[in-house]
Amino acid sequence: MTALFSFYLIFLLSLQFLYCESMQEAKSPGDIIIGGLFPIHESVNDTGKCISFSPARLAQSLMMVHGIEEINQSGDLGNITLGYHILDSCADVTTALKNTLLFMKMNPNSDTDCEQQPPPPVMAIIGAYYSEISIAVTRQLNLEEIPQISYGSTSGLLSDKDRFPSFLRTVPQDDHQAHAIIEILKSGNWNWVGVITTDGEYGRYAVERLRHHATKNGICFAYTSFLPEFLVDNNLEESIKDTVQNITDNRNVSVIVSFAKSSQMKKIFNTLLEDPRGKNKVWIASDNWSQSVECLNSTRWTLEDVGTIIGITLKSGNKIRFERFLRYIEKKPDRYKNNSFLREYLELSANNTNGSNTFISSQIHKLINMTRLYAVFSIDLAVKAIAKAVKDLCIEGCNISSLQPREFREALKNARFSLDKENYSFDTHGDVNSGYDVIMWKSASDNYHKTRDVDLRTPFTINICFALQKGVTSKCSTCNPGEMKITMNSALPVCCYECKKCPKNEYSNTTDANQCYKCDEGSEYSGEGSSNCSRREVLFLKWKDVYHIALLTATALGAVLTIIAAIIFIAYWNTPVVRSSGGPVSIILLFSLLFTFGSVTLFGAKPTKWKCEARQVWFGLSFTLSVSCILVKSFKIILAFEFDPVTKDVLKKLYKPYLIIAFCMGGQVLICAIWLAKKAPTIYSKPFEKYQKHYILVQCDENLYGAFGAMLAYIGILAIICFALAFKGRNLPDCYNDAKFITFSMLIYFIAWIIFGPVYANVMDEYHPAIEMVVIVISALGILFCQFLVKCYIILFKRDKNTEDAFLRQIRKFSESKGEDIEGNHHDGIQNPGFSRESLSTFYIILPFKGPL
Repeated sequence: MTALFSFYLIFLLSLQFLYCESMQEAKSPGDIIIGGLFPIHESVNDTGKCISFSPARLAQSLMMVHGIEEINQSGDLGNITLGYHILDSCADVTTALKNTLLFMKMNPNSDTDCEQQPPPPVMAIIGAYYSEISIAVTRQLNLEEIPQISYGSTSGLLSDKDRFPSFLRTVPQDDHQAHAIIEILKSGNWNWVGVITTDGEYGRYAVERLRHHATKNGICFAYTSFLPEFLVDNNLEESIKDTVQNITDNRNVSVIVSFAKSSQMKKIFNTLLEDPRGKNKVWIASDNWSQSVECLNSTRWTLEDVGTIIGITLKSGNKIRFERFLRYIEKKPDRYKNNSFLREYLELSANNTNGSNTFISSQIHKLINMTRLYAVFSIDLAVKAIAKAVKDLCIEGCNISSLQPREFREALKNARFSLDKENYSFDTHGDVNSGYDVIMWKSASDNYHKTRDVDLRTPFTINICFALQKGVTSKCSTCNPGEMKITMNSALPVCCYECKKCPKNEYSNTTDANQCYKCDEGSEYSGEGSSNCSRREVLFLKWKDVYHIALLTATALGAVLTIIAAIIFIAYWNTPVVRSSGGPVSIILLFSLLFTFGSVTLFGAKPTKWKCEARQVWFGLSFTLSVSCILVKSFKIILAFEFDPVTKDVLKKLYKPYLIIAFCMGGQVLICAIWLAKKAPTIYSKPFEKYQKHYILVQCDENLYGAFGAMLAYIGILAIICFALAFKGRNLPDCYNDAKFITFSMLIYFIAWIIFGPVYANVMDEYHPAIEMVVIVISALGILFCQFLVKCYIILFKRDKNTEDAFLRQIRKFSESKGEDIEGNHHDGIQNPGFSRESLSTFYIILPFKGPL
């Protein structure tokens, strides 16, 4: 490889003699000469002649001239002046290498008539613009360790100081540009893009870095088209044709990233826009052509035909001083006769217009319009860096004639220089990470405008809202909100996938969601393929519900009747009916029923913590008190009509009404206390569907169903005892028929609660608590009606039966039916030991009457 390069170098040296007389250049003397390499012509023809003169590149070379003259005029370098020697690379590697020899000591001009005397050595080179040219040139310059400062070569390969120790640049490397492009793609939500690049080290490195960042961000390349590095390549037209074919065939690719050269993009547009499928795309332009508006320098096509062009360009500078410099050239063009490029540009204009100054002025104005702001910054910064290195080396006095490029290169690497009040320096890779600007082309005289700065020294994001406003999409696959991505074929790129609807109670609210998210089961729901969750309506037994109203009405009626019964009993306290009903025990029973009716109100409406804890306990204790009172009354019946003296004595000792009630209540209190202490009832909510509507059902959860069952079972056991005792006394006198009514009320209780079990277990909607409410109301009303309705009726409407005489007559009839008179004598000759005067005295206790029988 080294031998091949040496042979190539000898070949270039042999051509130098033929080239000398026809060479174009711009020169100015000075103590230290700065070389310049610019693509003033942007192509070469088959014979190697430079063609396609670029006024924009000429303007860039003049930026170097302006910067050097400013340094000389400022006096910052004392008596030292800087000169320059600018050559044309013609955007061609071979031409650039040939011209670069003139900057080196080995250049053959020192022995020819091209120079009258050897010029001062070139200490540094500003250029080249294209990375592929810089890669070749810096290798050649490194033979003499001449430093090169590029104002546009962004390839990351040039950051390798082992391979390119003499290369420096005032622009960031392509990895940062690739990162910025990815941010643009992410901002537009574009993950299926086409890529166009040159088939060289710069182009392949740029694509490699772009692919690196794209892979990490889920962005895929639909195609990658490579164009020949050199414009004179015979395969260029075929490559452009293939590239256009890729663009038109991939209709779902609306965004194209291009690292091509501006001349290549011009050819692509001229071919592509012939096909309607190639119009209205989004183009993301690299710094290679992002400001080359001449790509559309055609009267046939406009920016509206192309679509949207978003450009990544290097950091912009201030062109005001440079514009003044160009206006000065306009007034005194003869001063720069040593600049053959400028002379060619202006003389051509003058010849075309017979020397018209007006046309020359328009040409200068064209240069002003073609001033690239990034070049103003990057070239000026390169001049500042060279000036600072000269100052660091020579301001205290040095022998310029003995100054070597290697020494100057090290001074450059360590230089600290400033521009527009900002400080800069080269990093260990020889780069100045000054940042990028994002621009968008527009149909106006300026042709593009900046959208924002991208500072590479801090994390950044880019918001490209203008392209989104046009509704541009560029995706291989798109899953809408309510769907999620699934990959069926592992061979496909990650950007190509199928979509699956989110299942019920799951959602996705973004496009291309990787997964569906569950709704909050406690409060939300969603149907299949939903993009959001809807709030579930809270479901409970509401106050306005007709069934709830009916139950509350029945409850209120029961409570009112209970109060009325209590008032009647108190008002007729000393009458036989009241006294035979147990007197104070009946009042306790009425108040317990009133509390039982009150507990019903806790089962409806929206559950709360205290209602859940209180409702079952309230009902359990109040109804236990009711059954306990009925148990005392049943016990009293057996005591009154038990004829066996031994049994009667035992029953008399056991008959302690209030103690029995307290004992029965104590058992239920214990059950409820354990329940509340161990695991009290709480609020419970669960998703619920009814009539194709979605609710969140809120109810009380008893938690400890064993305790709930024990509470009901305890009441049931007391009720069974009541029933058994009352059933035994079912044949009592008509005036004293509590046994029958107790039996009947307990039957109502049993039937209601037996039905309650299966219904309560199967009804799961908002009417679940209403089941228990119904049973409680029926049980309480059964006791109220059976125990007090008939008695109140007798008290109010059958007063003749509410007398002591009426009661005694009924008892005598009952006694006679048993074969015994009131004195205890039997009529059939067999003595009945049970119903005697002693029995009546017991009955007195039970009634009890005011006076003697």
